[in-house]
Amino acid sequence: MTTTASTAGSPFEYAPAPESRSVVDIASSYGLFVDGEFTPASDSGSFKTVNPATEEVLAEVAEATEEDVDRAVRAARRAQEKVWGPMPGRERAKYLFRIARLLAERSREFAVLETLDNGKPIRESRDVDVPTAAAHFFYYAGWADKLEHAGYGPDPRPHGVAAQVIPWNFPLLMLAWKIAPALATGNTVVLKPAETTPLTALLFADLLRQAELPPGVVNIVTGARATGSALVNHPDVDKIAFTGSTAVGKRIAKEIAGTRKQATLELGGKAANIVFDDAPVDQAIEGIVNGIFFNQGQVCCAGSRLLVQETIAEELVERLKARLGTLRVGDPMDKNTDVGAINSPQQLARITELADAGTAEGATRWSPDCELPSSGYWFAPTLFTGVSAAHRIAREEIFGPVLSVLTFRTPAEAVAKANNIPYGLSAGIWTEKGSRILWMADQLRAGVVWSNTFNRFDPTSPFGGYKESGYGREGGRHGLAPYLIEGSTY
Repeated sequence: MTTTASTAGSPFEYAPAPESRSVVDIASSYGLFVDGEFTPASDSGSFKTVNPATEEVLAEVAEATEEDVDRAVRAARRAQEKVWGPMPGRERAKYLFRIARLLAERSREFAVLETLDNGKPIRESRDVDVPTAAAHFFYYAGWADKLEHAGYGPDPRPHGVAAQVIPWNFPLLMLAWKIAPALATGNTVVLKPAETTPLTALLFADLLRQAELPPGVVNIVTGARATGSALVNHPDVDKIAFTGSTAVGKRIAKEIAGTRKQATLELGGKAANIVFDDAPVDQAIEGIVNGIFFNQGQVCCAGSRLLVQETIAEELVERLKARLGTLRVGDPMDKNTDVGAINSPQQLARITELADAGTAEGATRWSPDCELPSSGYWFAPTLFTGVSAAHRIAREEIFGPVLSVLTFRTPAEAVAKANNIPYGLSAGIWTEKGSRILWMADQLRAGVVWSNTFNRFDPTSPFGGYKESGYGREGGRHGLAPYLIEGSTY
């Protein structure tokens, strides 16, 4: 079943407020960043990266071969053994502080490029992604000379060379989550950004040269699955950090089984956002909207399952529909835009398939009236009611702006429904009772539990999941552990 919103629109009309593209220079082509220099791929191979809001080709990007990956790993090994590893922590900290300050100074440039390459609204790039990325470098710069006090022994040591593979949904932020703790702990890095969003990583390489980071400490190889596989399976890599789909994470775990390689895997999620009958409803609705429509729902910890106590379900859904009717969908470069473009045609096809499955399985589908642009990759904010725990839309990660509403009667039933999935990354609880929040948080099998808020991140707080959401933690003091070999007390 499908219904649409009424034609009653918002009482306010917003004139376009576009951010300028002129603040960032996009080159026609980019090479690989290896040993402090940009170089072409060994076979001169390349691929195009496009603006998902317009389908405009932004640049040609070099596609790294196995030979290129080997060259990057060897550069990282030399830098780790000769320069970065022996360097005192207080000196490494200076470089991280410098990177953080440069990110802050060039924040507008990075925000515009992130929005052009990814499709997310400029407000999110400007107010969340770039500032939080800079904050991670500031935070881990503070740890670089204090590792012996981090709780991992009196003399913890770096693993050596870290291979890092990051996703397309938060390209710059995921880069910071991984590179900052790796450098603070004395490791060197070979990073592979997602093939659909490589441009902020390559701009970051330019920033590293501006920061005068020693050559080889950070190397960036661009490409698709073959490049990532070559990096993960390189015999001289010591540590792997991957964020992405559960399917790829499982493949990586199999490939490195029986080797000396250490890994952290941050994978998919299907978070429950649980609203009790005593919740502050207006606040909860804003949290629900932020939980699922932030970054078009392309968030591993998105609150894609809304569990509402039965007594308030009808009222909350009606008020939520009214709020969704005010969301502005369109040009990501417009400062008024709330919901931008889907990152790629492949992801749009995945979202469409699962939304259609929700309708086919009997759930009631609703979307607000909104005119989608004629070019680019777009999906209207979508709400499903009448959803059961057996529906695909309640079990599979959609990774798009699609919210499934389920109901519950008791806290125990809410916990049972929340935990009845293969994932365990995050959850949200909305209630006025502190004791209920603490009880629920203890019962929920989720790595991160928010209370009366959702999608709030801080570099001092660890993030990670259970079950098919992966293992290991990023952020906070706990985020140092995957990059350290614990020192002995003897």
